[in-house]
Amino acid sequence: MKIKNFLARAAAFAAFAISPLVCCTATAQHLTLEGQTGGFLTPTAYVVYSAKNKVFSHPAVGFHFINTSAVIGNVETFSITEGFANRAEIGYTRSVHQFGNQPKTTATPLGLSELWHFNGMNVFHGKVVAIKEGTGGQWVPGIAVGGVFRTNDRFVSGAIPPLAAANLASMLGPTGAAALTTQIFGTTKTKSYTNGDVYIAVSKTWAKKPVPFLANVGWKATNATIFGIGGQSTRFGGAFFGGLGIPLPLGHGIVAVPSAGFTQEPRTAVNLNKMLNAALYACEAASLCNPANYPLMTAHLPTTLDYAVRVTQRDNPHFSFDIGVGQVAGKIGSIYVPNPYYPAVGPPVVTTPVNLDARSVVGMGLSYRY
Repeated sequence: MKIKNFLARAAAFAAFAISPLVCCTATAQHLTLEGQTGGFLTPTAYVVYSAKNKVFSHPAVGFHFINTSAVIGNVETFSITEGFANRAEIGYTRSVHQFGNQPKTTATPLGLSELWHFNGMNVFHGKVVAIKEGTGGQWVPGIAVGGVFRTNDRFVSGAIPPLAAANLASMLGPTGAAALTTQIFGTTKTKSYTNGDVYIAVSKTWAKKPVPFLANVGWKATNATIFGIGGQSTRFGGAFFGGLGIPLPLGHGIVAVPSAGFTQEPRTAVNLNKMLNAALYACEAASLCNPANYPLMTAHLPTTLDYAVRVTQRDNPHFSFDIGVGQVAGKIGSIYVPNPYYPAVGPPVVTTPVNLDARSVVGMGLSYRY
């Protein structure tokens, strides 16, 4: 907790966003969680630096770690990104996942960690600079467009059907549970999803007095929740993101950049609301419940927030180190579950909160440009 409090106080120097980038150079080696040039999570309008008169850059590599072990499980990413003539970049990230440690209990009969019992997914990305920063005037920001493509994403949306079938078996038996699960979700098997983002990022570096800064704001259309970690969103919709970092000199050419940030998230994921109400549907199918007496549950995924500090070189940076606290998702709603004490006590189904226990998590990142 001391580390978290220190980082939160340090991040108070920044205003509201998530691009902890040094203001004095285009910080091309800093890679996001998904491998693009940018902050900890969000891309900027910069690309991996290529030397003068060179088409190809030296590659940039990155590693990120997010500690969400309580329910979701830890996330690690390994990225490599190549730039082209300071105008474009492409890259690949392997997202690796370790299982969460929440067991099945009476309060959490699904075992929420099982929604993430997969070893990871693949992430491909590309970006093109449409307008270079400073074109036509010192206040002109850089503008870039890009995209992210994720494959083999089985988190949450893909994991729900077989877990729901197992959970409903206590009410309907295995055969009945399988039939209702197929009716609700279309399958009883795990499914792999492909999703992605298309985005525009606007970034401005100001290296002059009174306060140097790097500001970043963007918009993306996405069909993923929480960068695919939260599963497939119910539609391809728009979301804003942004960032502000303020560099503080540490001496010997090193700067620390406290920052804060946000990324809007889709409200829910495919199959998630159905999962919250599946036991109610089973109760109705067993003629034990009148649905008119039970309100339907809906999930709500909050905006992802980040408070971070980046340490890097002031000029011609080759390395960066990020550490921070993220606010991802805590209690996202309530779920109907079979009442283990029915009919002796209470109704056949009861509700319990769904807590992902990731509203305060610690993350770190390392980037290096050869």
